[in-house]
Amino acid sequence: MDGKERLEMEGILVLEDGSFYRGKGFGGAATRVGELVFNTAMAGYQETLTDPSCEGQVINFTYPLIGNYGVSDADNQSDRIHAFGLIARDISFRPSNRMSEMTISEWLEQQGVPGVYNVDTRAITKKIRTEGTLKCVISTEGIGREAVVERMNETPLRADYMREAGTKSLQIIPPSAQNGGGKAPRIAVLDFGVSSGALEGLARRGCELYRFPYGTTAEEMLAAAPDGLFLPDGPGDPAACAEGIKAARALMEKLPVFGVGLGHQVLALAGGGRVFKLKFGHHGGNHGVIDLETGRSVITAQGHTFTVDPESLREGGMIVTHLNLNDGTVEGLRHESLPVFSVQFHPEGPPGPNDSKGLIDRFVSMTRKGGGLHA
Repeated sequence: MDGKERLEMEGILVLEDGSFYRGKGFGGAATRVGELVFNTAMAGYQETLTDPSCEGQVINFTYPLIGNYGVSDADNQSDRIHAFGLIARDISFRPSNRMSEMTISEWLEQQGVPGVYNVDTRAITKKIRTEGTLKCVISTEGIGREAVVERMNETPLRADYMREAGTKSLQIIPPSAQNGGGKAPRIAVLDFGVSSGALEGLARRGCELYRFPYGTTAEEMLAAAPDGLFLPDGPGDPAACAEGIKAARALMEKLPVFGVGLGHQVLALAGGGRVFKLKFGHHGGNHGVIDLETGRSVITAQGHTFTVDPESLREGGMIVTHLNLNDGTVEGLRHESLPVFSVQFHPEGPPGPNDSKGLIDRFVSMTRKGGGLHA
């Protein structure tokens, strides 16, 4: 398909409330049903689309031009695009970047992911902010509005994508840097859909990673003699992560634990807390967060639609440590007596700021203080 044919593809987006948007299609010729969210990041579209936590989402980017610096394998956060579709005001088919290996349209086409542009992304964002996160269908196949709506009505949204977003078998990842001559901390990673940036952040700090698939029991992870447990981000409703909650609950008193994103919510549920769904969530690289224990504010990268209910934490020993500066929702927790803590945002950086990378250092330091089982 050449550039002229690509520009002439029809693209449509239909929302569950009946809203209809017609634009131009690009990328793969496909029809996908997903959950529509808006993302406010000014860059990092490739990292966002390949982040496993975006499985099942159709992403409406508020930044007006997407694809201007192309696509490079070095920026991928996993081995494929996890988002179900992309909505943009305008798309660049001629990227300007010496690292670019292909256009964003070519990339989406290779992976069969539909994109729609030349639509009013501001109006779509306002719709989501007013109505909340919505079920939608995106199509570039030219199958007609009635067929698209029928596809949406007959396709339910899933809550348990974390069961299949990560590795299917145990992977052992060696350290990518020296750790001062001491024994490399061995970290058990319970994979809900971990990004490569999160894994690299630990490996660069001299950690040996045991990446376990979803459903691995606490006993199976303990058999590897880890020094700590990392609960990463992932897609879906945390309440559907039953096996992960059970494993986290069993390991909280045995190992230092660090949770991020979905892992943060799973840790709260393991400690007896509750979560609830936000109206339209936090998606982007510019969310302000305050650390209640230091008074320091940071800019964070986020991508979540659920949050922890602070009132539910009173009896479980978990203390709120961070709050979102926009809406006051919980952004961080720690246990009052155990080496256990978590944050809702992404301290590893991509796609977003690097203000919170010290949290990874804090976790690695905990694993080196004899809190684990690795002899």
